[in-house]
Amino acid sequence: MTWLKPVTLNGAGVRLELLDQRHLDDLVEATQDGELWTLWYTSVPDPEGVATEIQRRLDLFAQQLMLPFAIIEEASGKAVGMTTFMNVDAANRRVEIGSTWLRKSVQSTGLNTQCKLLLLTYAFEELDCVAVEFRTHFFNQQSRAGIERLGAKLDGILRSHQIAPNGTLRDTCVYSIIASEWPTVKAHLIFQATRPR
Repeated sequence: MTWLKPVTLNGAGVRLELLDQRHLDDLVEATQDGELWTLWYTSVPDPEGVATEIQRRLDLFAQQLMLPFAIIEEASGKAVGMTTFMNVDAANRRVEIGSTWLRKSVQSTGLNTQCKLLLLTYAFEELDCVAVEFRTHFFNQQSRAGIERLGAKLDGILRSHQIAPNGTLRDTCVYSIIASEWPTVKAHLIFQATRPR
């Protein structure tokens, strides 16, 4: 049974659509806005690696291990980043929202809140998820604060969880939202997404 199917999710000012190589030029430009690949505690491809990263995510989608999206800013019509459902556990109705990055110029604009609202709504209301996870590097304070603003709770920290490309050991912070929390989290996200900035 195919649990993750291609889907387009539409929200205020943003659209999430299945990632494709047609998004390549926009995403190369997006990585250059803020030189995101230079942040040692996150994993954003450099401009030369974007095509490979798109293909890697699509290969995982073909195996039902990931559902990758391009994040389309409606105002410009351009892809401004990527996000995914990953670490898919269909039998236990769990997914992780992760491998998310946005070009610098759209960070802190509310676009990411809209994306998370779309993804969480789909996960809980269409996929009938029991829980949705978020994971990030212990030192990625911006990501941790963003996840906590969503209403996710810290489940724990996986110490020395992964070896980073620079050889350091990553402590991974694991957060989740469970189904019983979703109505309150949803109300909070709708409030956050609609309040004036």
